Amino acid sequence: MPDIQTSPKNRERRPVARFSILHSPFSILRILVHIGALIPLALIIVYAFTGHLTANPIQEATFRTGKTALTLLLLSLLCTPLNTLFGLKQVLPLRRTLGLYAFFYICIHLFIFAVVDYGLDWELIKQTIVEKRYVLVGFSAFLLLLPLALTSTKGWMRRLGKRWKQLHRLVYLAAVLVIIHFVWLVKADIREPLLYGAILGGLLLLRVPSVRRALTLLRYRFTRRRPAADAVLPARPSATE
Repeated sequence: MPDIQTSPKNRERRPVARFSILHSPFSILRILVHIGALIPLALIIVYAFTGHLTANPIQEATFRTGKTALTLLLLSLLCTPLNTLFGLKQVLPLRRTLGLYAFFYICIHLFIFAVVDYGLDWELIKQTIVEKRYVLVGFSAFLLLLPLALTSTKGWMRRLGKRWKQLHRLVYLAAVLVIIHFVWLVKADIREPLLYGAILGGLLLLRVPSVRRALTLLRYRFTRRRPAADAVLPARPSATE
């Protein structure tokens, strides 16, 4: 039989691989998150070598890393409300990245405190933790976030199953402890830590099922789209939501 040449109309159309700005593993949004998260560390290093970390560089570096960690932690908790309010599903994969960067800065914060400032003098470190309440609360927040960082992979999600969500709800308590740590640290002018605390309070309020359900219905009313049942009635909101 003669070969039948397939016309362009009859040829099977193959999906064309396209670079997505938002959904690709190397999307511009992800790249911007990585760059933005590393800029504070780069500035600390540059200021340290140029002598611009104030008269007390260790204290300034400790404060900067702690504040950056808190900011990134709040940003990780902001991702789900952004999806709830505006339907921005593309920000949901960024929760893990932002959370891990927050823990990264917490580790640097603790390293500066224990190694650079206290020279790994364990007796003095233990005495400081016991005597200064803000150090005790901050160290407690680190201990709560440690298992969350270690179990942040998909492998641990499969191993722990439903327990993974229960474990990662500790991020809320850890965030509250970080705010308390900030308030007790500054002592005098607590306006800035209270502002961070208000932001955290708002993010936690948006996770209340009734509030989340109302906001979801409101968003779909404005977009004139009928919400799915699971979107309106979240049965068990996870810690990463």
